Amino acid sequence: MSSPHRPLPPLQVRERAACMCARGQSCSSFAPGHALHLIQARLSSATPSEWVDAIVEEADADRGVVVVRTVAEGERIELWSGSGAARHAVTGAPVALHGRYDVLAVGSLRFNMLRFDVLRG
Repeated sequence: MSSPHRPLPPLQVRERAACMCARGQSCSSFAPGHALHLIQARLSSATPSEWVDAIVEEADADRGVVVVRTVAEGERIELWSGSGAARHAVTGAPVALHGRYDVLAVGSLRFNMLRFDVLRG
């Protein structure tokens, strides 16, 4: 005779997880604009035709905001990153933006970005 299986109940969450990037520490979230997830990085690398060249128009490291203008279309795109993209993106510098996976390439560095037009649209 076997005893009935009783699944363990999930633990109750008592506190919300807080991202540490606002305090200048390593980011603990993979939400848009936070840490770059390995899968996000690999997918953006695997789809090279979806990268768009852009020029940095503005970079505000205090707010984490980077404004770029695409080279081909001239579209102005406002981005936010809590993981330090604005510290590395210099005004006038060329960058690349992956539209599908929201990755900003600044030289050899890659950042997960939050597009402001997605929030407003």
